[in-house]
Amino acid sequence: MKIGDLARAGGVSVETVRFYQRRGLLTEPPRAEGARRYTEGDLERLRSIKAAQTAGFTLEEIATLLDLDQNDRAAARALAEARIAAIDEKIATLKTMRTALKTLAADCAKGEEGPCPILASFAPAPDQGVQRNFRRARNV
Repeated sequence: MKIGDLARAGGVSVETVRFYQRRGLLTEPPRAEGARRYTEGDLERLRSIKAAQTAGFTLEEIATLLDLDQNDRAAARALAEARIAAIDEKIATLKTMRTALKTLAADCAKGEEGPCPILASFAPAPDQGVQRNFRRARNV
C-alpha cells in the first residue's frame, strides 16, 4: 500500500507517517516501481504507536517500547507501571479540580447578585497567581 493508504488505514495524516519515520518509529520502505510500498506489518506498527499515544505514552517511551518488543517484558512492564502511576496522579488532580468546580458552581447558584465566585476564583490576587487563588477556592 502507498503512504496515503497507510495513513488512512491508520487514522493519521501522511505528514504524521513521515514524522514517525523521521523519529525512527516507522521505517521508510524502499521504492518499488516509483512508490514506496508499505506492508500490513507497517500498518500494525502505526496502529500500535497510535494506541500507545492514546494510553499516554510519549513518543520517546513508544520508541523504547517498540525497541523492547517482546525481548524485555520486565522493562516494558516497568514503563507501563510508570504510565499507570502518572495517569493515577492526573486522575487525582482532575477529581480535585472537579470537586472545586462543583463547589464553586453551587456557590454561584446560591446568590443572584454580585460577581459569580467561579470567575472570582480565577482572578489572581495581587500577590498570588491564578493557580494559588484557585487552590484557595478549592478549599472553600
